Amino acid sequence: MAAPRKYSEELKDRATRMAVEARRDPASRAGAISRIGKQLGIHPEALRNWVRQAEVDGGVRQGVSSDDGARIAALERENRELRRANTILRQASAYVGDVCQAGV
Repeated sequence: MAAPRKYSEELKDRATRMAVEARRDPASRAGAISRIGKQLGIHPEALRNWVRQAEVDGGVRQGVSSDDGARIAALERENRELRRANTILRQASAYVGDVCQAGV
């Protein structure tokens, strides 16, 4: 399987804008994403995902916006770190307790 291509933000924005505009017009709606993807050398599924996320961010479609998604990811990372720290502290506390009982 080939590695995913990295597209510039400018290309993503341009392609997304073109696809959203083409989908608004009933005459050009059918096959708009495939057609624009082919014109710009972008895989249609990548463009479809960008359009879907733009619609979520714009409030047109339900889902988790980009800002909320980034915030959730940061909170999940912080939660993992705190759980790991709690585990370490719990284990250290148990070890110190065992050492103190053995020395008494």
